[in-house]
Amino acid sequence: MTTRPDTIPDGYGTVTPWILSEDTAALIDFLKAAFGAEELGRVPGAAPGSIGHAEVRIGTSIVMMFDSPFATSTPAMLRLYVADAEAALQRAVGAGAAVVTPVTDVQAWGDRIARVQDPLGNLYWLQERVEEVDPAQMARRMQDPKYVKAMEQTQIMNAPGLT
Repeated sequence: MTTRPDTIPDGYGTVTPWILSEDTAALIDFLKAAFGAEELGRVPGAAPGSIGHAEVRIGTSIVMMFDSPFATSTPAMLRLYVADAEAALQRAVGAGAAVVTPVTDVQAWGDRIARVQDPLGNLYWLQERVEEVDPAQMARRMQDPKYVKAMEQTQIMNAPGLT
């Protein structure tokens, strides 16, 4: 009798993002340059030169992707925790990203956040933990217009630079 494998394979999380792309090779190059992604593998697609499946690791997370002739204009939206939001923002811009939201003041829950859009239209929240905030303090902060405005900056979808 064989044993049943673990529900979640080693190295994966319960939720694994999957990006459909018009140019997965370019996406992989961007993720490597912007976020230090490690390419784990790629499988050729049916169309010549296409990628049928690829995976990269960014920090502790795996992101899967493939070329799709049916890719829609809806971008992937990913949150990355980073040690330094400003440095991560500059590295992403250096790799070709457009700034959507510059690094914000501290959010109610203790993060500073920036947003960038990659050349393929995907959107990334770059979040830096700067303080631990207990639930009661977070609730009080969410009543403060300063924190409400800071959160709105990271939610608006027609921000300058967002195509």
